[in-house]
Amino acid sequence: MILISHRGNISGRKEEEENNPEYILNAIDSGFDVEIDLWAKDKLYLGHDEPQYECPIKFLTQNFRKLWIHCKNLEALEILTNFKTLNFFWHQNDDFTLTSKKFIWTYPGKFVCNRSVLVIDDARTYSGPICFGLCSDFLI
Repeated sequence: MILISHRGNISGRKEEEENNPEYILNAIDSGFDVEIDLWAKDKLYLGHDEPQYECPIKFLTQNFRKLWIHCKNLEALEILTNFKTLNFFWHQNDDFTLTSKKFIWTYPGKFVCNRSVLVIDDARTYSGPICFGLCSDFLI
């Protein structure tokens, strides 16, 4: 089972750091995959509730093996459909959504299977069914 850092967090939420490219790279350097939030306006940006950090496409393509890209608007989703190596998805209130790499991004508390990535509060205490991965703010 892989562990996925939620917006770069690995040992608790640090909202002021979330989606910061350096914070994301730190989580990757620590051995984790990372779920990031991507917006497209005039350029690509990282940020949860709004575009915050400019994000060159090169950042995404250089780190594609470790990124789970949550597209926050239609423009971001449309742009990423041109990149076969990137793993991206869009969701809002869905129990499940399928990523571009055919993983099942799963809302907390829902059923899982071997292709599921379950979003949970604390991966350190997870004792539920086996799934592909866990996405959390608490990994270590």
